[in-house]
Amino acid sequence: MKSNRIHYLMCTSLVFVLSLAAPVFAADVAAKSEASEGFTKEEVLAKADSFFGETTAGLAKAIEKVFEEQGSPNAIIAGEEVSAALGVGVRYGQGEVQRYNGDVLPIFWQGPSVGFDMGANASKVFTLVYHLNDIEQLMQRIPGVDGSFYVVAGVGVNYQQNGDLILAPIRTGVGLRAGANVGYVHYSDKKSWIPF
Repeated sequence: MKSNRIHYLMCTSLVFVLSLAAPVFAADVAAKSEASEGFTKEEVLAKADSFFGETTAGLAKAIEKVFEEQGSPNAIIAGEEVSAALGVGVRYGQGEVQRYNGDVLPIFWQGPSVGFDMGANASKVFTLVYHLNDIEQLMQRIPGVDGSFYVVAGVGVNYQQNGDLILAPIRTGVGLRAGANVGYVHYSDKKSWIPF
């Protein structure tokens, strides 16, 4: 009789512990599942086509290259920026960030750069974002990855990374200055004229 009571108490305790752990486990699985989901290549090409007006062969190749290296992004930033440089440069941009879950929010960015170029330009920027679990992750300075700048048929791509968060800005036509990619970009939810 005593053995049955001990067995009953142990089973009851186990059920109680599992019922407490289940919501935490389910939330963790849901968060990992949402983080691992992302836009398909077809969805990204359609969004790029809508944003740029058409999908050029170079743009399609650039997106293909980023997908090969990083997989499916779980957010996209689409916007415009202006930049200028005379050895040391600055860039300012604004647009919208769209997460895979459907959230769309305004976003601004600015940052300094160092390079061997000079001039000024305005360009459209289409950025694929990876491992974005929370929009607050974007609100920080994100440095460029050395040596990541490349051009595919008139389309420039480089990587920015801070921890697990990776951004791949894609620019077409004007704005393909390699020197402008040595530096960092500060993303925020408010416009600022201070580039640092």
